[in-house]
Amino acid sequence: MSDSDPVPGGRPGEVERATALSGELTGQGVHGVVLAYVDTAGITRVKTVPTAKLASASAWGVGMSPVFDTFLADDSIVTTDVLGSPDGDLRLYPDLDRLTVLAAQPGWAWAPVDRITQEGAPHPACGRTVLRRTAAGAAERHGVTFRAAVEIEWAVGRGDADGDAFVPAVSGPAYGAARQIELSDCAADLLAALAAQGVDVEQFHPEYAAGQFEISVGALDPVTAADHSVLVRQTIRAVSRRHGLRVSFAPAVLGQGVGNGGHLHLSAWRGGTNLHAGGAGRYGMTPEAESFVAGVLGRLPALTAMTAPSPASRLRLRPSQWAGVFTAWGRETREAALRIVTGTAGIRDRAANLEVKPVDLAANPYLALASVIAAGLDGLASSAPLPEEITGDPALLDPADAAARGVRRLPVTLAESVAAFRADEVLRTALGPVLADAVVAVRLGEAGAVEGLDDEGVAAAYRWKY
Repeated sequence: MSDSDPVPGGRPGEVERATALSGELTGQGVHGVVLAYVDTAGITRVKTVPTAKLASASAWGVGMSPVFDTFLADDSIVTTDVLGSPDGDLRLYPDLDRLTVLAAQPGWAWAPVDRITQEGAPHPACGRTVLRRTAAGAAERHGVTFRAAVEIEWAVGRGDADGDAFVPAVSGPAYGAARQIELSDCAADLLAALAAQGVDVEQFHPEYAAGQFEISVGALDPVTAADHSVLVRQTIRAVSRRHGLRVSFAPAVLGQGVGNGGHLHLSAWRGGTNLHAGGAGRYGMTPEAESFVAGVLGRLPALTAMTAPSPASRLRLRPSQWAGVFTAWGRETREAALRIVTGTAGIRDRAANLEVKPVDLAANPYLALASVIAAGLDGLASSAPLPEEITGDPALLDPADAAARGVRRLPVTLAESVAAFRADEVLRTALGPVLADAVVAVRLGEAGAVEGLDDEGVAAAYRWKY
């Protein structure tokens, strides 16, 4: 039997399906499949297989060392009690439901993977598995499902810039028509590629910072939303490269100024009804939705270990820059860490959601969503009360008034985020001990890697990593 023949054993149903898909892909001129996952540091890591090997990959997986769970963004390695050694192996199993032909990479398809041990058990540090488990637990214990979306912001630089400097590829003002026109051809190709890949784009526009753009996509179940976050970035990179451009999803490409966010939008549903609309609570929230928001609000300091995990994240998380750096919520208040989005009258039953703002694209989207959902569910289960909302900029509040209202600054350093996470039993339990320890080790490793660097040095260190 050749390596390309269907493989007996393993996962027979998936093998048959993969064999059929392999033939279809070959007929479309696809020669290889990218198998992608996101590590603890927020870096998308890949292996690839020829299209003819898709059945084998679906049956037995593709080997990958577990050491990547403790890789830093600069590819150095830290350790925990069980991770970080050269020993052992995992298997990457492609999710055939998410198999996508890459419109901007002719000859290639893409699939996210689940990471499985050689004995066939879920790898305890697989973020995709953790998110799936968290969402399933919400449905089983609370009868609640979720719809989620991850905003994508990025900076577009000139591909011919000297060295690793960032030189904006466009010169128009924030949200300006001039900037949209300057990137028009590339943007049109990007929209076409995303449409061909089945990604529902809701908005695409120039953003505030130099060379910055944003895409918003439609809400999906949490695992698929995280998958799309990875796929959209893969597509942006590929389209931009074909136009001679270089892109960065780093939280900050420069030491000063507004950075790139990756805001999470999340709504809880029961029986087809959005719990964030039509209720008797504030702005139409049901009591359960208010308690869900309260749960997220109360754990924001610890959540930043997952949602803002890079030293470069701290360059973005500054007051009065719409990054949401205070433990506060408000309706359409863009300086609050939690923004209540009600939607336009007439579609609020579908559109109302919670936006979590102190999130960037250095975050592993699976870990970020799983942690936010776990925090919200804890609030829901305990009927946590939602405090008074704020309006305006929390940075302008009188300190005594802010303290009385429970409004406090989110952790300023990565070490402070780690300390809050270490003390948070709910979030550590949601991730499990192996992954929680990996998060701590990787975050402290990143902090140590930039010790002594000024803001410009930190920005430069992470500029092209994400």
